[in-house]
Amino acid sequence: MLDQIETAAIYIQRWNAASGESGPCPVRDVLDKIGDKWSMLLVMTLAGGPKRFNELHREVPDISQKMLTQTLRDLQRDGLVSRQVFDTKPPSVEYRLTDLGHSLIVPFGHLIEWANRSIGQIGAARQVFDGKI
Repeated sequence: MLDQIETAAIYIQRWNAASGESGPCPVRDVLDKIGDKWSMLLVMTLAGGPKRFNELHREVPDISQKMLTQTLRDLQRDGLVSRQVFDTKPPSVEYRLTDLGHSLIVPFGHLIEWANRSIGQIGAARQVFDGKI
């Protein structure tokens, strides 16, 4: 476990040194973006192939249209998703993962597997904690 912590600390130091940033931690900035409530879910939904806006909204029904639009724009800005407009009447728009977006599928998959394995322990810990309050 200590080796993993030391390795993570080294990666963060290297990232910060390479970026030349003196402000907020760039690793935190990236993790905040991809770890928000909707980004991971949309990336994994697009992992199955390109989708139109309404398809995404049907597959992630609890996201509002406004939040779906904003999250897709943020993912585009970060280079994880591309948006293609087709010259049809009415115009249709399709979203797909970029190569950079595809590179997140495996790490996200590991995180999802960890969450599935750990949900029982997390639930039990929450119950113990909540019982102490």
